[in-house]
Amino acid sequence: MPFPVLRGKTVVLGVTGSIAAYKACDLVRKLRDEGCDVHVVMTKNACEFVGPLSFRALTQNPVMIDLFGGLSDDVFGHIELARKADVIVVAPATANILAKAAHGIADDYLSTLLLAARCPVVFCPAMNPAMYAHQTTQANVSTLRERGFSVVEPDPGVVACGEEGPGRLPSVARMLHEIASALTEKSLKCLNVLVTAGPTREFFDPVRFISNPSSGKMGYALARVASLKGAEVCLVSGPTHIEAPPGVSLIPVVSALEMHSAVVERAPRCDVVIMAAAVGDYRPDVQSESKIKKGDKEITIRVVPNPDILAELGRQKREGQVLVGFAAETDDIVENARLKLLKKNLDMIVANDVRDPRSGFAVDTNRVKLIFGSGDVVDLPPMSKDEVALKIFDYVEELVKRREGF
Repeated sequence: MPFPVLRGKTVVLGVTGSIAAYKACDLVRKLRDEGCDVHVVMTKNACEFVGPLSFRALTQNPVMIDLFGGLSDDVFGHIELARKADVIVVAPATANILAKAAHGIADDYLSTLLLAARCPVVFCPAMNPAMYAHQTTQANVSTLRERGFSVVEPDPGVVACGEEGPGRLPSVARMLHEIASALTEKSLKCLNVLVTAGPTREFFDPVRFISNPSSGKMGYALARVASLKGAEVCLVSGPTHIEAPPGVSLIPVVSALEMHSAVVERAPRCDVVIMAAAVGDYRPDVQSESKIKKGDKEITIRVVPNPDILAELGRQKREGQVLVGFAAETDDIVENARLKLLKKNLDMIVANDVRDPRSGFAVDTNRVKLIFGSGDVVDLPPMSKDEVALKIFDYVEELVKRREGF
């Protein structure tokens, strides 16, 4: 579950008359996987594309279509549902529903519900690119945004009619991110956050390298949480198979020297720097220009130390900046991590035992200890890496507030 903020939330999903309506089924499934209680409201045109029974089966809740049917025996079902919702999502959102919402038209269940809403509302448009680019639609989008609604830009590409351009329903991953963002307090707004993630690769010939098992999951979770909280996020990442979170600026690197260059260049401009990457401590002294052929004789690879990025950041740390490190240990976890914190001038270090199957490399969970310069140690129970990221930022925010004198 990459979005802990969604757990236990009531999501009302409005589905309108677009060919992309079938994709809303996948969104419902993902929301349910995140622990949401999902209620679907369909326009009559939407029913021409997907049957209400599909959504009823997926949500285990009644599907609302008729304004005069609903959650109770009276005519106020739409009001009840609006009060119950933590967030309302319209996906796909047609030009028609955008126009209705912008101008306060309430002539069916969904448009009336939107007028009664007191919670965040997220529109995910899907339509012909020319319709989306039309000045009337763009004016309606601007009006909705000015009033505090979230309108997610559609994905570019070929749409059902064969035309190409911005008009495709945003991916489910983007929609989930925007829904989670709507429910997340923007406590890091106006802050610049740099996160490192993943392994580095130190090549000794064009096809072979020395590396480690880091997946990058923890670093990407930190970048995702920082983005949800409103920060401007730069993610410097070694090689991974993970897609960068929406809204995050990704700087891909391969070697420790490349990561050193990227981080040292950007860190001085950042308010918070979190070094979650598993950076290689050593690199081969010499890299062969050609593949080393297999033979019967042993070969020796001489390695030399890589620059200590975290130590350099600690020496250069400017006043008010918060610097967080990670310590993947196998023995004397707290003591080794505390020594690293002091030696490298960190504000906080996140330590874990990589031999523990709940906190080792490439798993979805982590069990960490948060260690501070004050000597305090916070021992967190096993939890998902996104939950760990949320906890880390709770403490990072406190450190930022102290630096800023709040």
